Amino acid sequence: MLLKNYKTIFLKELSSWYDEKEVESFFYLILESFHQKKRIDLALKPEMEMDALQLLRWESALAELKKQKPIQYILGETEFYGLPFLVNEHVLIPRPETEELVQLIIQSMKYEVQSTKLKILDIGTGSGCIPIALKKNVPEADVHAIDVSEKALATAIKNAELNHVVVHFVLQDILATEALGQTFDVIVSNPPYVRHLEKTEIKPNVLEHEPHLALFVEDNDALLFYRKISALAQKHLSPNGRLYFEINQYLGNETVALVESFGFHEVKLHQDIYGNDRMISATKKE
Repeated sequence: MLLKNYKTIFLKELSSWYDEKEVESFFYLILESFHQKKRIDLALKPEMEMDALQLLRWESALAELKKQKPIQYILGETEFYGLPFLVNEHVLIPRPETEELVQLIIQSMKYEVQSTKLKILDIGTGSGCIPIALKKNVPEADVHAIDVSEKALATAIKNAELNHVVVHFVLQDILATEALGQTFDVIVSNPPYVRHLEKTEIKPNVLEHEPHLALFVEDNDALLFYRKISALAQKHLSPNGRLYFEINQYLGNETVALVESFGFHEVKLHQDIYGNDRMISATKKE
């Protein structure tokens, strides 16, 4: 079958679930993943065909999309901060907002004079997107990461290998941790922060497919992870060490107040490109 003809079928089949632009983006993502071809290639070679086996793969992807399974899980890969990452049902799909968090940290490092090699810790690493992107862009840093999920860590380790960086991964439940055993210059975390009361705002493709362990917290203790991590950071950050969080946009002021209550100063609330309160940076006093 001609790929250009299948595109018409593909768009029609998914028109009840997604808008046309989104379906087109799906088509070209699959085209690149399955055939290593881009939009321009199909435009220049409209007679491009696929065989029966390739058609079967397309039909399988189409069926999964009808179930609103995220395209990243279907392809098993995505991009974060310009880098390739493997993803599966054990890890959250990296978000653009988290790229902004990485950018904030990298920019801060550029303006800070460091006499020694930075030691960085990412808590709740998931796919490993944060520590791997940091190591790739600050190669002299000594980067560590922990997660409570063994399967998530297995994916993160593969992603470090894929991107040719060394990150020290440890299986660890941060809520059951009394001490980190080391001192760090930077601690960063994008912990679970979505309250169950906010489920109505979440699209089915996220709610039904992404790991709830990495997404949700109880309504009556939404800042559980921030409180625990702030307490550990106060003990295990070096003097003038930096703490960074991705946060629930509805709890910006509350999270700032919590971090300040642990003695941090220069606690700043940062907005994402959509104007939502999304990140916090703070400094440990000398």
